[in-house]
Amino acid sequence: MKTKEIFELALKMGREADLRGSEKVGKVLAQREKEYGKLDDKAKAKYDQDKLTNPYLDSRILNVGEDKEIKKVLVGIDMEPAEIILAQMLGDIDLVIAHHPEGIGLAHLSDVMELQSEVLSQYGVPINVAEGLMKVRISEVARGINAANHNRAVDTARLLKINFICTHTPCDNLAANFLKEKLEDNSDLEKVEDVLDLLKEIPEYQEAAKIGAGPKIYSGSPENSLGKVAVTEITGGTEGSPKLYEKMAQAGIGTVIGMHLSEEHRKEAENANINVDPEKEPI
Repeated sequence: MKTKEIFELALKMGREADLRGSEKVGKVLAQREKEYGKLDDKAKAKYDQDKLTNPYLDSRILNVGEDKEIKKVLVGIDMEPAEIILAQMLGDIDLVIAHHPEGIGLAHLSDVMELQSEVLSQYGVPINVAEGLMKVRISEVARGINAANHNRAVDTARLLKINFICTHTPCDNLAANFLKEKLEDNSDLEKVEDVLDLLKEIPEYQEAAKIGAGPKIYSGSPENSLGKVAVTEITGGTEGSPKLYEKMAQAGIGTVIGMHLSEEHRKEAENANINVDPEKEPI
């Protein structure tokens, strides 16, 4: 497989695992196609063509130094200039794959956050409420990224002629879907400690725990009742609005398994009496 084929496979797998369903993802792409069709020639020339086929704009082909068959890959959660240089030093690396977005993928991180509103609606949060609160947070994230030197690693790969892609939301979708199915297969769990024990049975999390990065309870206590368990914070770019925890509680959600949890979000979860278990990205 070549770089483009590997990337397209990642998009396909991400779409199949999307908590919204593949049909809904198709509607997103259809809407973009419709909007593109209304543009004049000048606007079309400036349009990001990836939007027409890629539902996850935080995931991109960042650089193709040589269009060749890929035999050996260097993969990591964060692949910055140092890791790109490492790939060159190793000598036989055909492709570097980052999980966290870089370059244009990072610039468009906020574009995938609307996914969270639709997932929350599946758990009972009114879609208009979720969208309203998320709009504020999406704008905040977009402003924060705008000032970042987001193309540094990409420029390094370009100068060194290293093939480089990032696959963010597709991987998060796979993780979210895996955990959702795991919880559905173990629907008899009652306490927070039960779900924590379940997560610790997963080999990747066992390895993560060895270096101090395993699942932990950040809000609530092991003996707390689970209530409805939601995996709303595994995918969708980054943390949503902290004000959503109150709305989640009103929708009957008692426990959230998430990936990102700032101090502000933790406090809001506590105020809403929601248990939160961040399942850090496994190594």
